[in-house]
Amino acid sequence: MIRLAILVVAVHAAWLFLVIFGALWTRRRPVWSAIHILALVWGIVAEVGPWPCPLTVAEEYFEARAGAAAYHGSFVLHYLEAIVYPNLPGWIVAGAGVAVCAVNLGVYGWRIWRAYGRRRAAL
Repeated sequence: MIRLAILVVAVHAAWLFLVIFGALWTRRRPVWSAIHILALVWGIVAEVGPWPCPLTVAEEYFEARAGAAAYHGSFVLHYLEAIVYPNLPGWIVAGAGVAVCAVNLGVYGWRIWRAYGRRRAAL
C-alpha cells in the first residue's frame, strides 16, 4: 500500500507542476491548453470550495492502509508530501494556489487577446 501512496503523491506533485507551469508548455497545443484550463479551474474550486481534492483523499486512504504515520513511512513519501503540502498556514497556501491559477488564466486571456488583435489587423 505504501507504493500506491507514493504513486498518488507523485501524481499529485505532477498535477501541481502542470497547474503551475502548464501555460508555458501548452502554447500552440490546443488540447493541452484545454486540459490545463480545466486543471486551473479545478485548482481554484479545490482551494476555495469545501470539497477535498480526490488525490488528497486517495493519499490519506493509502497511507492509512499502509500504516504510515508522521515520518515512519517511506522517505520518498515524506519528501514528496513536503512539496505537495508545505508547512505554511492554510490561507497562504490557498491564496498562493489561487494566485498561480489566476496568473495562468491571465496568460491564456493575453494569448486570446493577441490572436483577436491579429485577426482584426488582417481584415
